[in-house]
Amino acid sequence: MAVDRRPAAVAVPEHEALLRAALGRLSRATDLPVAFGGAVSRGGRQVRLTGFVGTRTGALRDLVIASGAGLGGRVLLSARPGSVHDYAADARISHEYDKPVTAEGLRALAAVPVVAGDAVAGVLYVGIREPLTLGARVLDAMVAVATRTGIELTVRSQVEQRLAELETATATRSARETHPAPEWEQVREAHAELRSIARDITDPDLRQRLESVCDRLTAPHPDRPRASPLSPRELDVLTLVALGCGNAEAARRLGLLPETVKSYLRSAMRKLGTHSRMETVVAARRAGFLP
Repeated sequence: MAVDRRPAAVAVPEHEALLRAALGRLSRATDLPVAFGGAVSRGGRQVRLTGFVGTRTGALRDLVIASGAGLGGRVLLSARPGSVHDYAADARISHEYDKPVTAEGLRALAAVPVVAGDAVAGVLYVGIREPLTLGARVLDAMVAVATRTGIELTVRSQVEQRLAELETATATRSARETHPAPEWEQVREAHAELRSIARDITDPDLRQRLESVCDRLTAPHPDRPRASPLSPRELDVLTLVALGCGNAEAARRLGLLPETVKSYLRSAMRKLGTHSRMETVVAARRAGFLP
């Protein structure tokens, strides 16, 4: 069967970037010379190889692996790790991709799925140029890297979904006063959730985009945003208080002690000249510091 090198449906660019970043971790974790992989596209039916560490040729570049075909296709179909000690001679896999694998000089290969949510989002490989068994240590290290990458992909997808909701709300902010109450409460919940997630985002571009959308949503005049006297932590606390969270719940969500939450709340009251929790929330909303 001829190797399919036609361009696959475009995978999410951010997913490809995270998968490429995972290859460096994979190479270090396994201490093997070659690592490569790519994102799943076409409704989960193909993997296009776009990231490489330690390869000597371009034989594998942009190679499209079909579900069920070769080692990677088998891993994609089963969503389980797999390995072969001598790729071209292994009777357990199909051999559509022998030519590019042999051209790169690879003999032993292992592959693991990257699962995000309930679907395989990518496949990661390691390889060596000798016919040797890649044992449990290698597979365990690969699974650990793939699991971390899957969590990162899942969080990014959730953030992107929430950002889309907030960006839509921001675009229609001129109609804020007539915004249906239930729908606006959903926006406020999304705002609170994203403020919590922003603290754990390691991607600086995504974090900046997230914070920018939150700021635009709460600014009283989008063209002339007002500087908030509240610290980021004080805003985090007030955002959750505005949703009806008590001190203990706010502390749990923010990873703080209840006494620390009380301290931030008292500080926010002092800055806004208020005397109760809800008065502080109302004042923050009127000033445009909360949605």
